[in-house]
Amino acid sequence: MIWRVEIKNKDGVFDSHGESTKRSIVDLGLETITQVETVLVYNLETDSSKEVVSKIVQDLLSDPITQKYSITNEGKPILVMPLKGRHLVEIAYHPGVMDPVERSTLKGIKDIGVKNVSSVRTAIQYILSGKLTKSNLSTITDRILLNKLIQHKVSFPVKDSDILPKVAEHQFNRIIVDLLKASDRMLVKLSKDGQLFLSLDEMKVIQKYFRKLKRNPIDCELETIAQTWSEHCFHKTFRGTIQYTYVEGGKKKTSTIKNLLKTTIVKATEELNKPWCVSVFHDNAGVIKFDKESNICFKVETHNHPSALEPFGGANTGIGGVLRDILGTGLGAKPICNTDVFCFAPPDMKLKDLPKGTLHPKRVMKGVVSGVRDYGNKMGIPTVNGSLQFDEKFVGNPLVYCGSIGIMPKDKVKKKVGRGDLVVVVGGKTGRDGIHGATFSSGELTDESEVVSSGAVQIGDPIAEKKVMDAQLLARDKGLYTAVTDCGAGGLSSAVGEMGEILGVRVNLEKVPLKYHGLSYTEIWISESQERMVFSVKPSQIKKFLDVFESENVEATVIGEFIPSKKLELFFDGNKVCSLDMDFLYDGNPRVAKKALFKAPKKINPRVPKKEDLTSKLKEVLSHYNVCSKEWVVRQYDHEVQGGSIVKPFVGVKNDGPSDAAVITPKLGSSKGIAVSNGINIRYGMIDPYWMA
Repeated sequence: MIWRVEIKNKDGVFDSHGESTKRSIVDLGLETITQVETVLVYNLETDSSKEVVSKIVQDLLSDPITQKYSITNEGKPILVMPLKGRHLVEIAYHPGVMDPVERSTLKGIKDIGVKNVSSVRTAIQYILSGKLTKSNLSTITDRILLNKLIQHKVSFPVKDSDILPKVAEHQFNRIIVDLLKASDRMLVKLSKDGQLFLSLDEMKVIQKYFRKLKRNPIDCELETIAQTWSEHCFHKTFRGTIQYTYVEGGKKKTSTIKNLLKTTIVKATEELNKPWCVSVFHDNAGVIKFDKESNICFKVETHNHPSALEPFGGANTGIGGVLRDILGTGLGAKPICNTDVFCFAPPDMKLKDLPKGTLHPKRVMKGVVSGVRDYGNKMGIPTVNGSLQFDEKFVGNPLVYCGSIGIMPKDKVKKKVGRGDLVVVVGGKTGRDGIHGATFSSGELTDESEVVSSGAVQIGDPIAEKKVMDAQLLARDKGLYTAVTDCGAGGLSSAVGEMGEILGVRVNLEKVPLKYHGLSYTEIWISESQERMVFSVKPSQIKKFLDVFESENVEATVIGEFIPSKKLELFFDGNKVCSLDMDFLYDGNPRVAKKALFKAPKKINPRVPKKEDLTSKLKEVLSHYNVCSKEWVVRQYDHEVQGGSIVKPFVGVKNDGPSDAAVITPKLGSSKGIAVSNGINIRYGMIDPYWMA
């Protein structure tokens, strides 16, 4: 049975979410809206009585001082009825999309002594007051209240099967892809239809490999290659060859750049050869010396495409991903602070000026800021520094940089998978969320991306990652594992594959913990469900390792073994579904060849008219989005948690002036600290990107 619980603020209690939603609606130009009220909805699957459900609501879900509630099993709203001319819109997650509240709510219910609640799904009601047409309601729903990638508008009455649809058991079906005889046109079609985002050259190399093996590939093998060769995982544009044409001294010149990454950033780092660089361009994050006992690691990563489609989830999983990179560096570092750089289109752009398929910049901005705030604050990691820039050129694809800094014992930098080590996956369960996220990074955003690549977007669960972090650091200090990496882009495909690259690995996919039944072997392997890490553990240490994670209420499961086969081998219930040579997987892809032409823009020196009084111009500059105060954003982040913030984001007598950098001390009581800053000038980049960098 599904019990429906509705919780609403009592009359006279300020509804902050409702007021924020109202302002967003007014920003769309719908000024006839007079009030927005919100109602939290919990759907509890349980055979408990109404009295037991009432105990759950009173003890856990509601605040008796400020909120009221109702309980029903009829599947329709009752708390705000009758509407009396108001409009009700209820928004819920699609079946299969991770509900961030579900896991922590289930844990809380068990903690108060109720054991027979099997699932929780949430929704939110918006009660809209004002003169609104059907067209107005449709615009508000689509533009403000929901993101159709992950959510839907609820229709009443709600059936139990709508909330928790039954998923058929997966029937094993090994899919063989007809590749050996495929024409070039067919190869391109296979890549596009499968969202592999592989070029024709790459598909032809794959075809040649399997012709040598004298067999067609299994679908899982193609997916694995696509993940491994994706832009996100392999950075193939940076590693490729670029024929660069430019004009110098009035003459056109051409030069060839072989591996942009190695000839610029890597080359400069190697030439400088600083003694304090411990690990560079090798692990999940760079590592430098801090003091005699510890090292510092730093990682920054973009999450632009996902944030363009689902701003909250994209930024949420962006910061979650770099935190796991810190945890996956060496044998694991403890995250001590976060930073970020965001670039959006102006938040006051007119709807008519937006390209088809794009979200409004203000919605993108608020969603991204909320996503980073939600994850960092709940993880207990301070966000101490950042930057916020605006320009219309970011309307189709925002720039979302998320970064994190960690500290680790100096003897925990190196890791090595050993022969016979067990493959252990810990943290969140695996579902269909995030499939093709890695390959999605290799494609261009179009007005169809929100439909075609909807599965590439995920929602994070920072509470689950906090528990993983706590358990991992305990296991690290006990020396219970030999290597670790995060399960990010590409999912298990990327994490397990990279760890087994030198030695070889065998995985039994049916052992992977699932969120729900019905996933195929390929979906299990490439899913990018969040909050997962992969460890290599010696058999002699496995019991102690599992006990540590169980003590922190974190699921840990042995799914395979590292073996000296030089192959990636996957099985599902004893059926082989993948067998690839590691050499081909990690060194067999053709290098990307691109052409670049730089035309220096005409530089026109601005003419500044002479005026005796520049007060009005000064006010214009100060009110520009790139200059005005960003306090509204900065104050949403907790920059004091962990107690190590020395120089805060705001300084001065009244703590209201933005600081050029933040300073934190990783070790409380120590006089040694770290300065964190950033620099970006998008206007300079429009003149010459090279000199901006």
